[in-house]
Amino acid sequence: MTTHTSYDPNALCDLAEIAARTAAPALLTAFRSEMSVAFKRDAHDVVTVHDKAAERVISTVLQRGVPGSEVLGEETGSSGDARLRWIVDPIDGTANFARGLAYWCISIAAELDGEVVAGAILDPVAGNMFAAADGGATLNGTPIRSASAADGRATLLTSFPTQHDVDLLGDGAFELLAQITRSYQHHHSTGSGALNLAHVAAGWSDATMGFDTHPWDVAAGAHILSRAGGTYTGFRGGVPANRPQHSLDYVATGAGGDHRALIDGVRDLSARWAPEAE
Repeated sequence: MTTHTSYDPNALCDLAEIAARTAAPALLTAFRSEMSVAFKRDAHDVVTVHDKAAERVISTVLQRGVPGSEVLGEETGSSGDARLRWIVDPIDGTANFARGLAYWCISIAAELDGEVVAGAILDPVAGNMFAAADGGATLNGTPIRSASAADGRATLLTSFPTQHDVDLLGDGAFELLAQITRSYQHHHSTGSGALNLAHVAAGWSDATMGFDTHPWDVAAGAHILSRAGGTYTGFRGGVPANRPQHSLDYVATGAGGDHRALIDGVRDLSARWAPEAE
């Protein structure tokens, strides 16, 4: 395997794509097969042996490609402290993966000195690779641009409200859901935040949102979306987050749409629960 001796964003993006493609065949073999499922936060937050195995494969490829780099993975946490940190979700949408629903992905971001400089999201079932480095975003190598209708004619992809959202936000979760139902032409519960961001980047949907996220949920997708011309608005305690991977709550939109009411609603709920503002 080629060793990347520099921190060139395009080389890092290439390496992220290689790592995702290396892990994908085993996941595709396991998909829709018998598998045991364990639980993390609640009965809706599942994990399988395949998440952990895929993260090991991805980490090995990345750290061989850039020796000394750190990996922050959903399943294993952080591997150290370095200028270059890979932010990895080996299966974003594990509940879908375990149930046989074809809406899950592998998400990998490269964070250099605190800034995400490259991201790759692979949808193995559809065969779609969304990627971006320091240029524009691409889908299977072809440039993509986000685009959004105004909220009254727009489609929103989101898993909100989950059980955790209801526990966290109380009646506020249902109030925001009512607002979304009135304001958006369609809203769909999907189960993969990273893939939602990629679909907004591709112009296949208009907006997405989430609460109490982790860096691996959004780092790659937010970068790809921004390079596709979209906007990621993140909050922590109702205060704008300085980087997407530091946000807890967010709204992400394609170019051209007006989603101020949704952004205001998420910001207001973010201010109610977050443990600290950044």
